Amino acid sequence: MILNLDNNFNPYPNEKSITYEMFTFSGGEPHIKIQSDLSRVNEVTITQRVKSFNDVGKILIAVNALRGAGVQEVNLLLPYFPGARQDRFMVNGEALTVKVYTDLFNQLSFKSVIIFDPHSDVTPALLNNPIVVENYRFIEKVIAKIGSSILLVSPDGGALKKIYKLASYLNKYNVIECSKSRDVNSGKLSAFKVYADNLEGKDCLIVDDICDGGRTFIGLAQELKSKNCGKLYLAISHGIFSKGLRELSNQYEMIFTTNSFSDFEDVDSLTQINFDYGLLS
Repeated sequence: MILNLDNNFNPYPNEKSITYEMFTFSGGEPHIKIQSDLSRVNEVTITQRVKSFNDVGKILIAVNALRGAGVQEVNLLLPYFPGARQDRFMVNGEALTVKVYTDLFNQLSFKSVIIFDPHSDVTPALLNNPIVVENYRFIEKVIAKIGSSILLVSPDGGALKKIYKLASYLNKYNVIECSKSRDVNSGKLSAFKVYADNLEGKDCLIVDDICDGGRTFIGLAQELKSKNCGKLYLAISHGIFSKGLRELSNQYEMIFTTNSFSDFEDVDSLTQINFDYGLLS
């Protein structure tokens, strides 16, 4: 059975869902009451999209409620893993946030933790019983919409390993490597580079795991255009888009993302591909 803690996110529509009541006390504490009969249920998968630490708290109390009801095996599907970008120490005094979350989830002894396109290898390395869903099926669906005559673009050095694995899976796409500089104290980006002299009018698909403010992809689009690219497309596994989509939309023919973090409806420049069996299989 499935316990969807986000009522708007159901990646297993053909599985039986557990009914429950979730509410928040006046002091701010979330609380859950399982309403389904779980007396003969041995295994449950919890699904949750995490946008805040309160969403993590809902996972904690849900696990407690399920085990209190006699459920022996609990899996967790976290399409967007929180804190995954903070996977190394950049300056003195910072937290290694990804380890805070992995330590917390490890204490819950999940049978498996399913994560989609993690930011780096650090998250699954720190996590007990991880199942990594790569971005391959997502990108296949994107390419089916835009056509196969494209170049894959890696936005920076951190994405290179993943994009070459993707290219190998797709078995026919050339990769254009790019880079940028970041001030570790201020976070400011500069010095975007595209390591190709002339893209000869070829269409390009930039692939990355997360888009937050979007400055990387705006700066990169401008540099790609200076290298004579054709149409530009952007495929982001986890679309946060904290600064909105207006500036990005001015640079890209179409932006693709999943609903791993949030839902996007009626945005002309954005195509959302649902995170469900089609990406999980």
